[in-house]
Amino acid sequence: MRAAELVGVREFRVVEREVAPPDSGEVQVRVAAVGICGSDMHNFTEGGIGDSPCRFPAILGHEPSGVVLKTGSAVTGVQPGDHFALEPAIPCGKCEMCSRHKSHLCENMRFMSSSGIPGFFQDVVNLPARNLIPVPSHVGLREATLIEPLAVALHSLTFARIQPGETAVVFGSGPIGLLTIAALKMAGAGRVWAVEPVAHRRAMARAMGADVVLSGDDPVREILDGTGRRGVDVAFDCAAGADTVNQCIGALARSGRLIYTAIPAAAHVPFYAVGLRKKEIAFFNVYRSNHQSERARDILAGHTGLFAPLVTHVRPLESIQEAFEIAVSYADGVGKMIVGTA
Repeated sequence: MRAAELVGVREFRVVEREVAPPDSGEVQVRVAAVGICGSDMHNFTEGGIGDSPCRFPAILGHEPSGVVLKTGSAVTGVQPGDHFALEPAIPCGKCEMCSRHKSHLCENMRFMSSSGIPGFFQDVVNLPARNLIPVPSHVGLREATLIEPLAVALHSLTFARIQPGETAVVFGSGPIGLLTIAALKMAGAGRVWAVEPVAHRRAMARAMGADVVLSGDDPVREILDGTGRRGVDVAFDCAAGADTVNQCIGALARSGRLIYTAIPAAAHVPFYAVGLRKKEIAFFNVYRSNHQSERARDILAGHTGLFAPLVTHVRPLESIQEAFEIAVSYADGVGKMIVGTA
């Protein structure tokens, strides 16, 4: 079977690999589609994320869906041909964080696509049967790849604690930002601003429910003008731009909440501490998702028509280099880029 290995900065190669049979509690899956995530793009363009270098050669990809090929001897209730979204996180279930229902922070986490553990940019994968997420028949395998990033957006809203009618701004209208906008509106948020410099992404933000879409020239002034100088209740940084976290601080009302979903390229990010302190802003960092995948699946299933247009491009595994070049350059009106055959 084939696997796409990232062998250096901006360099993939597709190789042949042997695939073992699944263990007793595992399933073997033909990978149908995998979304390209922002963290994948950091590894591609920078050779790592912050102070975590990529271990070359690396098999990335952690937003997958697939079709069951084989089942281990202890697996029941799953048949070859069944379609699933695939959960990339394999927590130990025994450590302090797992016992506190924070398994995304597992001290012994095995996350497929990081720390030398192969991800899903390959034809066939073995994974625990418990990592299968059933999807309804009307949800396609392409759309099923949105479950993982939507779960991240939903996890971020657990910190935001949106109350009906509260205002919000989302900096960055990549896939995570777009899903955050949709989740905010479903949670009952009032006026939602989106800040995005790329024109086609601004159009997608409006389609996902943003009430005001700004280009990023002077968003803090425009948001303050639009709120009577008060600011918004909640700000999400989904961009990790040069100054977006400080623009969040500037756009927030007193006692606001700042949700940092972004994945910055640098290990250290400067904060406008004075604004954070004087407004008594609560700061929340988001790391992956925590027990949100099934809820994300249900929301996707109930609003497939809203979310499906986010998937704009599909490239086969052998064209993964082209897929990444398009994704990182925001070319050709790309929203979510999928690698696979679905």
